[in-house]
Amino acid sequence: MAATEKITIMDIARRTGLSKGTVDRVLHNRGEVSKKSYAKVMEAIQELGYEPNVFASLLAKGGKRLIAVLIPAHENGSFWELAASGIDKAAASVTTVGVDIVHFEYDQYDIDSFRKVAGKMLEARPSGVVLAPMFQGETESLTEELTQRGIPYCFIDSKPDTNGYLAYFGMPLYKSGYLCADQLTGGRDVPSVLIIRVRRDRFSQSDPTVNRRAGFLDYMMENYPECRIDNVFIDPNAPEETEAALSTYFQTHPDVHHVVMFNSRIHLAVPYLQAHPDPQRRVVGFDNLKANMDALRNGTVSVLIGQRPDEQVNLAIQTLAEYAILGKLPPRKDHFMHMDILTSYNVEDY
Repeated sequence: MAATEKITIMDIARRTGLSKGTVDRVLHNRGEVSKKSYAKVMEAIQELGYEPNVFASLLAKGGKRLIAVLIPAHENGSFWELAASGIDKAAASVTTVGVDIVHFEYDQYDIDSFRKVAGKMLEARPSGVVLAPMFQGETESLTEELTQRGIPYCFIDSKPDTNGYLAYFGMPLYKSGYLCADQLTGGRDVPSVLIIRVRRDRFSQSDPTVNRRAGFLDYMMENYPECRIDNVFIDPNAPEETEAALSTYFQTHPDVHHVVMFNSRIHLAVPYLQAHPDPQRRVVGFDNLKANMDALRNGTVSVLIGQRPDEQVNLAIQTLAEYAILGKLPPRKDHFMHMDILTSYNVEDY
């Protein structure tokens, strides 16, 4: 059938020669069917490209459910704005069948803000929670409370070392650091690397890139043990300070040609890097923010590694909706997103 045609249960019944009732029992796990019939239906699904409308079943079950999304506050063009757009995508599927979505935003640099907003979220008595963890201790306290209340939760973007979550949607963080190092070095002679890092809370509890950085450093130790690795910390809200910090560093380290940033904010360094071009420089960052993509197009950034945060949120919401209403468990806990490698050669097609 054409890709634009909607495949129905009747289409599967015709393809398999089974009754519509038998196909329905297989698709919705209602009652016993033979292994042979089950196999026929599964084969037809693959051939026809059938996508079951799970939320039609949600509607039939009745009852109102609330899914809460807890993410950092964001400005236009930021990573978390991309993530928040996934809420709109999910809403198109779930709100019409009795699942409401409400999102709560906290200051990712302020632990008290996280506590306060998390408390407000709990007062809403959600049926499920999509959580972007930042502060380790506070995240642990929140997830313990969710567990005690019997509220399932999904992590997006990053996840702490815990097993109580229903599902995780995001990159394999350690591997993404490995990939980042590979893209930065590419077998070249790399005597030194600059890591640009965002200055966060004073106890550094809100850094979601810890595991990514660990993967990067392990790769460098294994493949470039003599490489000198420096760190420059910047304030994301102080562009003049950022330019001054980079200027001071490169004036004293003119031999450094490899630059990396492990979050979505490589664009913060672009004004300085663009104003001080270096034909030997290679720069790797993360995420397809517009400012990052523009820097990729003009050659200031060499590689971006994308992870589709909007899809992370969308999939997490739909997973929670299916579980909260149907009791359907996801097929696995960790759903690792594709690590998209973007360069000037494919940026226009992304």
